[in-house]
Amino acid sequence: MKLRVLDILKEKGKTKYWLYSQLGLSYQNFNRLVSNETKAIRFETLEALLDILDCTPNDLFERDKTAE
Repeated sequence: MKLRVLDILKEKGKTKYWLYSQLGLSYQNFNRLVSNETKAIRFETLEALLDILDCTPNDLFERDKTAE
Protein backbone atom coordinates (compact mmCIF):
# COMPACT_ATOMS: atom_id res chain seq x y z
CA MET A 1 0.00 0.00 0.00
CA LYS A 2 1.07 3.53 -0.57
CA LEU A 3 -0.30 6.91 0.37
CA ARG A 4 -1.34 9.33 -2.37
CA VAL A 5 -0.70 12.42 -0.24
CA LEU A 6 1.44 14.23 -2.83
CA ASP A 7 -1.04 13.44 -5.62
CA ILE A 8 -3.94 14.80 -3.58
CA LEU A 9 -1.99 17.93 -2.66
CA LYS A 10 -1.25 18.54 -6.33
CA GLU A 11 -4.92 18.02 -7.28
CA LYS A 12 -5.98 20.54 -4.62
CA GLY A 13 -3.26 23.07 -5.46
CA LYS A 14 -1.71 22.83 -1.97
CA THR A 15 1.92 22.47 -0.91
CA LYS A 16 3.71 20.00 1.33
CA TYR A 17 4.48 22.90 3.70
CA TRP A 18 0.78 23.75 3.95
CA LEU A 19 -0.03 20.17 4.97
CA TYR A 20 2.94 20.01 7.34
CA SER A 21 1.76 23.13 9.16
CA GLN A 22 -1.78 21.73 9.42
CA LEU A 23 -0.82 18.22 10.55
CA GLY A 24 1.41 18.91 13.53
CA LEU A 25 3.89 16.05 13.06
CA SER A 26 7.66 16.38 13.39
CA TYR A 27 9.22 17.18 10.03
CA GLN A 28 11.05 13.84 9.98
CA ASN A 29 7.85 11.83 10.52
CA PHE A 30 5.93 14.03 8.10
CA ASN A 31 8.55 13.58 5.38
CA ARG A 32 8.56 9.80 5.85
CA LEU A 33 4.77 9.79 5.60
CA VAL A 34 4.50 11.76 2.35
CA SER A 35 7.49 9.92 0.84
CA ASN A 36 5.89 6.53 1.55
CA GLU A 37 8.82 5.50 3.74
CA THR A 38 6.71 4.69 6.79
CA LYS A 39 5.62 1.21 7.84
CA ALA A 40 2.72 2.30 10.08
CA ILE A 41 0.33 5.19 10.52
CA ARG A 42 -1.57 6.11 13.67
CA PHE A 43 -5.34 6.28 13.40
CA GLU A 44 -5.36 9.84 14.70
CA THR A 45 -2.87 10.85 12.01
CA LEU A 46 -4.94 9.08 9.38
CA GLU A 47 -8.10 10.82 10.57
CA ALA A 48 -6.33 14.20 10.54
CA LEU A 49 -5.10 13.59 6.98
CA LEU A 50 -8.61 12.71 5.82
CA ASP A 51 -10.07 15.83 7.47
CA ILE A 52 -7.37 18.22 6.26
CA LEU A 53 -7.31 16.87 2.70
CA ASP A 54 -11.11 16.47 2.66
CA CYS A 55 -10.89 12.97 1.20
CA THR A 56 -11.82 9.38 1.97
CA PRO A 57 -9.54 6.43 2.78
CA ASN A 58 -10.19 5.17 -0.76
CA ASP A 59 -8.77 8.43 -2.12
CA LEU A 60 -5.75 8.34 0.17
CA PHE A 61 -4.56 4.75 -0.27
CA GLU A 62 -3.41 2.99 -3.41
CA ARG A 63 -2.13 -0.53 -3.90
CA ASP A 64 1.54 -0.54 -4.78
CA LYS A 65 1.65 -3.16 -7.52
CA THR A 66 5.43 -2.87 -7.86
CA ALA A 67 5.84 -4.33 -4.36
CA GLU A 68 4.18 -7.62 -5.31
